[in-house]
Amino acid sequence: MATNKEIIYLPLENVDSEHCALIVEKGLSKVKGVESNAVEINNRRVAITVSDSEVVKDAVKAVRDLGYGVTTAQGTFPVLEMTCASCAGSAENIVKFQPGVVNASVNYGTGNLVVEYLPNITDPFKLQKAVQGAGYDLLIEQASKQQETLEEIHEKKFKKLKFKTTWAVILSIPVFLIGMFFMDLPYGNEIMWAFSTPVVLWLGRDFFITAFKQAKHRSANMDTLVALSTGIAYIFSVFNMLFADFWTQRGLEAHVYFEAASVIIAFILLGRLLEEKAKGNTSTAIKKLMGLQPKSVLVLQANGSEIQTPIEDVQVGDVILVKPGEKIAVDGKVVSGNSYVDESMLSGEPIPVMKNENEKVYAGTINQKGGFQFEAEKVGKETMLAQIIKMVQDAQGSKAPVQKLVDKIASIFVPVVIGIAVVTLILWVILGGQSGLVHGLLAAVTVLVIACPCALGLATPTAIMVGVGKGAENGILIKDAESLELTKNVNAIILDKTGTITEGRPKVTDIRWNNGDDSTKGILMSIERRSEHPLAEAVVNRFLDEPAIELSNFESITGKGVQADYDNQTYYIGNKNLLVEKKITIPESLQKNADQWSKLSKTVIWFSNNQQALAVVAISDQIKGTSVKAIKELQEMNIDLYMLTGDNEATAKAIANQTGIKHYKAEVLPQEKADFVKELQSKGKVVAMVGDGINDSTALATADVSIAMGKGSDIAMDVAKMTIISSDLTKIGQAIRLSKQTVSTIKQNLFWAFIYNVIGIPIAAGILYPVNGFLLNPMIAGAAMALSSVSVVSNSLRLKWRK
Repeated sequence: MATNKEIIYLPLENVDSEHCALIVEKGLSKVKGVESNAVEINNRRVAITVSDSEVVKDAVKAVRDLGYGVTTAQGTFPVLEMTCASCAGSAENIVKFQPGVVNASVNYGTGNLVVEYLPNITDPFKLQKAVQGAGYDLLIEQASKQQETLEEIHEKKFKKLKFKTTWAVILSIPVFLIGMFFMDLPYGNEIMWAFSTPVVLWLGRDFFITAFKQAKHRSANMDTLVALSTGIAYIFSVFNMLFADFWTQRGLEAHVYFEAASVIIAFILLGRLLEEKAKGNTSTAIKKLMGLQPKSVLVLQANGSEIQTPIEDVQVGDVILVKPGEKIAVDGKVVSGNSYVDESMLSGEPIPVMKNENEKVYAGTINQKGGFQFEAEKVGKETMLAQIIKMVQDAQGSKAPVQKLVDKIASIFVPVVIGIAVVTLILWVILGGQSGLVHGLLAAVTVLVIACPCALGLATPTAIMVGVGKGAENGILIKDAESLELTKNVNAIILDKTGTITEGRPKVTDIRWNNGDDSTKGILMSIERRSEHPLAEAVVNRFLDEPAIELSNFESITGKGVQADYDNQTYYIGNKNLLVEKKITIPESLQKNADQWSKLSKTVIWFSNNQQALAVVAISDQIKGTSVKAIKELQEMNIDLYMLTGDNEATAKAIANQTGIKHYKAEVLPQEKADFVKELQSKGKVVAMVGDGINDSTALATADVSIAMGKGSDIAMDVAKMTIISSDLTKIGQAIRLSKQTVSTIKQNLFWAFIYNVIGIPIAAGILYPVNGFLLNPMIAGAAMALSSVSVVSNSLRLKWRK
C-alpha cells in the first residue's frame, strides 16, 4: 500500500469535452483521499494525486457513477499453493493492495483470483510476483491452455500429496503403536524419534516453509497452526528424551509425544488428500462442458481438399466438414447437406433437431447420422459454448453475500486460535499444579490442531460450485452467486409474452379453403414470398414445399395488403377492408371461420381473386408447449405471476386466459415494465423479471433477479443474471428449487463448521478436565480436524443428486 503521495493516471472513456472534464474533476474532488486531479482530454486520462493506492478503487467508482468509463482489464487466474481458507484471504489482500488494482477476489473453493486492474499501472506478471513473495503463485496462461495446465498441476500435486500421505501413515503406525501400547519398550523413545523425524521434517516440511513465509508477511494460516502444534510437540519430545533429568530431578516423568507430532501430520495430509479429491468432483460441470469441444476439425480448402486443423486455428469464414457422430466445433451456418443434431447440451431437450441449409449450428452439439458442411461464424471465445463455460466459471468463482461475512471470520480465525492456545498454556501453568506445564503444552498443541478455518472457508464456495454446475447441466446458466442465493426469496415473477410465454414466431394455425379447393396455394405462397409484411413469412413457411410461380404487377397496398397478377387474373392478400374495397364476394362459411378465429385473438388474413375470397388464414404466436405447465407449477409455489406485453388488450387477455395467468397488462412500453418492477418492489416483493428482447432489458436490470430466455436478444442475456438456454419456462421452477437447495446446503455447512470449532476448541483447551479429568488427545484432534473439511465438501456434493 502506498503511503507517499503519488500521481496515478486513470484512462477515461466518453470524456470528450471540457464540460465532461469539469464534471469528472468535480466528482473526483469529492472522493476522500484524492488530493488533486486534472483531466487531460487529448490523452483521454485523468491524473489523480493520492497518498494511498486504495483510493484508486473509490476514484474509479466515482467516475463510473458519473456515467463515464474507466478502461480496466479483467482476468481470472488460478492461485497455486493455497492450503486453506486463510490462504485465500491472505492472497486476496496482497493483490488488493497492489498499485493499479481496482478489485480483487480470491475464492478458496475454486482456487481462482478474479481481478480488475488498470493495465497502464500493473499487469498479471507484477501481480504474480507479489503473490509469489507470500508463498503462493498465479498460473498465467492463455485461457484455452489454462485449464489443461491447471489439471496437470493438480494431477502432480495430487500424486505428490498421495506419496507424502502414504509414507506419513506407514512411518506413523510404529510410532503410534509404541507411544500408545509399548511405552516400556527398550529404546522405544529413540525408535519413535527415528520414525517421526522424517514425517515431521521431510513429509511435513511444507507446513513449516509456508508458515515461515506467512510470518515474514505478518500473516498466519492453517499451515501456521500445524507447524506450531507439531513443531512444539516434536521439540518438546526431543528435549524430554535427551534431557530427561530436567524433569526427574523435579519429581516429574519425562513424557515424549512423538506419536502426536507424526500422527497429526499424517491425519492432516490424509484430510487434504481427500479434500483435493472431493473438490475435483465439484467442478465436473466445467470439465464436461470443456469436453464438448473437439480438439481439431476438418477444414475444406478452395480446391476441395480437407485439412485437419487445430480448433484454435479455425477462422471465421472457414468451411468445416462434419461427419456422422462428430461434435460441432464452433458456431456457424449450414452451407451444404442436412442432418439431425443433438442440442441437448444447450436446450436440455433430448430430441435431435433437423438442420438444413442456412440454419445455425452451435459448438458442443453432436451431429447424428447425416453429414454436412457449415461456415464458421463465431470461433474461440465468441462461441456460445465458450460463453457458457466463462459464465459458469465466473459464477462458480463469485462470492455469495454470506461468504463476505465468512471471509472476515476466516481472516481473523488463525490469530485468534493462536491467542487461545497461548492463554490455554498460561492458565494451565498457573492452575495446573505440578503437571501444569506438560498438560498446558499438550492442551495448547491440541487447540492449534483441532481448529479448522478450512471447514468455514469451504462451506459456501463448494456449495455454490456444485449448485452453479448443476444448473449448467440442466440448461440454467447462473451468472453470479448472489443471484443464486437470492432466487429462493422470489415471490413475484413478471413474464414478458412474446418469446417468453409464446414462441415469438408467428405461425399459420388454421386455413380454410373455399369449397375445399386449394389449387391456388402456390399463388398464395409466391405472393407472400415477395411481401415484406412480418406475417408473410408464416405463410411462406406453411407452404415451403410448393414451387414458386412467376408473378407480374406485384404491388403493396399500404395498410391493407398486397396484390399481384398471374395468368391474366389479379389476386389479393390482406385484411377484410381490402376485399370490401375491391367489392369481392366473401362466402358465409369463410366469414364464420374468420369470426371464430378473431375471438381467439388470432390475426386473420384473406386470399382472393378479383371475384371472390378463395381462402381465409389464421396466424398467431403460439403458446409454448411447456408454458401452461410451468405457470401452474409456479402458482403452486405461491408465487404471484404477472404478464406484461406491448401487444393489444384482446391478445393479452386471450393468452392470459389460456395460460391461467390472473394479472396482466397490455400495450406496455419498455420503461413502464421497469416502473412496474419498482412498484412491486415498493410493496416488499422480491421480483424476478423474465424476458427475451431488447425491450425487456431495462426491466431486467431493475428486477431483483433477472432471467433471460436463451433464444432471445444478446442484450437481454448480457443484462440478465440468469439465462434459460432452452427458453423453457419450466426451468424457472427448477432454478428456484436449486436456489433453495444450495442455500440450505450452505447453511448446513456453516452450522457444522461453526459448531465443530465452537465445541472442539474449548474441549481441546481442557474445559472438561476439572469436571471428569478428560483431556483430548492431539492425535484425535488431528483426525477430527481433517474430517471436518471432508464432511463439508461431501455435504456439498450431495446437491448433485437432489431433485
